[in-house]
Amino acid sequence: MAAQPHDSPRFTEFRNPKALRDYFIHDKFEAGLKLAGTEVKSIRAGKVQLADAHARLEKGEVWLHGAYIEEYSHGGPSQHAPRRPRKLLLKANEIRKLQQAVETGGRVLVALRLYFKEALVKVEIATASGKKQFDKRDDIKKRELNLEARRALKFRK
Repeated sequence: MAAQPHDSPRFTEFRNPKALRDYFIHDKFEAGLKLAGTEVKSIRAGKVQLADAHARLEKGEVWLHGAYIEEYSHGGPSQHAPRRPRKLLLKANEIRKLQQAVETGGRVLVALRLYFKEALVKVEIATASGKKQFDKRDDIKKRELNLEARRALKFRK
């Protein structure tokens, strides 16, 4: 009898809770992430926070800032810094598109989610523009109306 593959769906995706609330999302990009071994182990253990994560363009490269990956508990003396900037791996034409959107469109780069794609760690970044307070209130109203409609349909069945 063959062993079952060990792929726990528990911690396969981590989302940025502030991104959709605070920004209008325009274009999305999938990027690889350059990590140390202890960082990958911490991500597999679910020790990640993306609440303040954003990307910056620096000297023709894209870097992820503000992502918190906790130190690995069994890492030993050579640990990574939890909030260090991490290099994003993108194609040259994708970097050009991001740079153009940031410079001409006045947009920012926000990390939406971090996930495993087979054995690789990927991060989804997006170009985004900030929401005003009244936009956030409109979103809350729409969400509440949808929730009430779903509840009404549930009770009808």
